[in-house]
Amino acid sequence: MKTTMKLMATTCLTLTASMAVSDGHMASEMTIVSWGGAYSASQQNAYHDPYMEMTGVNIINDESSAEAVAKLRAMNEAGNVTWDVVDVVASDAIRLCDEGLALEIDHDEQLAPGDDGSTASDDFGDLIVSDCFIPQIVYSTTVGYRTDLVGDTAPTDICAIFDTETYPGQRSLEKRPINNMEWALLCDGVAKDDVYDVLETDEGQAQAFAKLDTIKDSVVWWSAGADTPQLLADGEVVMGSTYNGRLFSLIEEQNQPVAMLWDAQVFDLDGWIIPTGLSPEREARALDYVRFATDTQRLADQSKWIAYGPARASSAPLVSTHAELGIEMAAHMPTDPANATNTFLYNYEWWADYRDDLDAKFQAWLAQ
Repeated sequence: MKTTMKLMATTCLTLTASMAVSDGHMASEMTIVSWGGAYSASQQNAYHDPYMEMTGVNIINDESSAEAVAKLRAMNEAGNVTWDVVDVVASDAIRLCDEGLALEIDHDEQLAPGDDGSTASDDFGDLIVSDCFIPQIVYSTTVGYRTDLVGDTAPTDICAIFDTETYPGQRSLEKRPINNMEWALLCDGVAKDDVYDVLETDEGQAQAFAKLDTIKDSVVWWSAGADTPQLLADGEVVMGSTYNGRLFSLIEEQNQPVAMLWDAQVFDLDGWIIPTGLSPEREARALDYVRFATDTQRLADQSKWIAYGPARASSAPLVSTHAELGIEMAAHMPTDPANATNTFLYNYEWWADYRDDLDAKFQAWLAQ
């Protein structure tokens, strides 16, 4: 019965959206939420500008993705959803979908097929981790370091973050438990395959916090993806975590004395969700936008501006050179074999289940 109702609801949504599109009844303005910096700039170049030129719609950028779950919860409770399309990580998409705050879509009906003739679901494959999630990029959280501040022996593994004797100075880490807890356990001797089993226990969480305690006084905690690149550029930290695309921009576009530490890079997915509670006109516009922005060519186009791998298999052969620098982009992707010799696979479903609890514990630990 539940499955039948879900299929009926999906069919109704598809028909409503397609009727609105065919009648021309789509909103002429939309607010798209993302992460800012080099990443939002890549979306502006690859998606927003061409879409605005094609349709005449006005796109307003909002850089609140780090707070997407909390803000969408508040908007839903107030009955006033002001966002139209939101860029989120996969685990947040799962949470928002489970809570009924993100629209379920039929990927094959409402997204473009691949340029190679594949259906959208085949083209995206396992990256469709939720009925509400529209994959966009594969990226990683990794570490950059100042080449002029690490002495004669450059770091080669993630545990350099915890080695303040060999690499003295401040380091920057994100102000949330994700990635930090995993790296702490890895560098405290826990096998990669056992990390989430250990982290699921109170003892394992205590072990991770104890390891983080060893560097707590040497950490600058960041909230925005642009923070670590700026701290590195200013020489205020010797090393720090951030997204690989931000480090690419810092190293290749800004020519800063910074290098990438790919060891134990944490693979993650990023993509779009459409909030529930939109008017039919706004929902139709949002669906029209994501169909355009996630087709084969558009996802490949984004890789001309930032070193993130496109989520469609059909887009990968189209990845070429940087739009301005002219350098080949494939070697700068987290998925390149030379960069992926020791990756850590982020567990989306685990964090969707444990995120709220560990967020609270992490903030309490920071306040101690």
